[in-house]
Amino acid sequence: MSVLIFVELDNGSVKKTSLEAVAYGAEVAKLTGTTATVLALGKTEPGALEQTGRFGATRVLHVADEKLTHENSLAYADVLAQAVQQENSKIIIISKSGLGDAVAARAAAKLKAGIVSGVTELPVINGSFAVTRSIFTGKAFSQVDMKSDIKILVVKKNAIEANEGSGTAGVEGFSPVLRDSDFQASVGQIEKAGTELSLTEADIIVSGGRGMKGPENWQPLLDFAQALGAATGCSKPVSDLDWRPHHEHIGQTGIKVSPNLYIACGISGAIQHLAGVNGSKYIVVINKDPEAPFFKAADYGIVGDIFEVLPRLTQAVRDLK
Repeated sequence: MSVLIFVELDNGSVKKTSLEAVAYGAEVAKLTGTTATVLALGKTEPGALEQTGRFGATRVLHVADEKLTHENSLAYADVLAQAVQQENSKIIIISKSGLGDAVAARAAAKLKAGIVSGVTELPVINGSFAVTRSIFTGKAFSQVDMKSDIKILVVKKNAIEANEGSGTAGVEGFSPVLRDSDFQASVGQIEKAGTELSLTEADIIVSGGRGMKGPENWQPLLDFAQALGAATGCSKPVSDLDWRPHHEHIGQTGIKVSPNLYIACGISGAIQHLAGVNGSKYIVVINKDPEAPFFKAADYGIVGDIFEVLPRLTQAVRDLK
């Protein structure tokens, strides 16, 4: 019996958020006196999977079938359920994402498992199994006592510090039964966003709002992001005006992010935008309006003209490097 951790792959590598889930699952395994086993689906090199051992995994079950190369929540949930039954796992860990949420929900139905999404801390196991989760778009927390035999925890980014060690996980082939009914829909084409860094995976995000005054003024923000090695985002009005591509829209109706550092440039801080960023570890706001609502949610703030502040910050970062 082991804690089973479902990981996502991107171009053959384990996603950073999934490595955090591995670290979380390894800690849960310690609490329960078991081991941490990873389930990976799709084509990749064994070396990419062995690195999960650095985050606490002892074994990896790898399904290399090409039919699972493209994300398919129906098939992935079916394979996950079969792995749970083979391993007799009672706790399943999944990182929170669009795919993770879909796989967790379908797997919970198949396994008759309890499920808690938005988990922010390690469970408290003391005669019960209490899990803390984020609610109301991160404005509050609730504690859930899970009583089901099988438990699925969908973990938010930054729920635990993922410290990399020196271990290596053993990789084993896993051959589940793939049902035709799981492949009634197929992926016809994939178009990747033009940005080098994924917003959901990025540790640092620099985001701009209407205070940038137009698409022709975006270069100082891009230069700052490049100096930091950060992904770029924007507020909803900016994407609506086509100043920036819609895949950069962060907020309640866009992408929800949880970076270690979120830097908002010229964004007032409407509640819809805050709902997409309040999972960030640290928030820095740059705005010339000292009454901007975003300052109330910020850990640090700079009151000033972004077109004066950003070039100075960019130069300071480059000097430090």
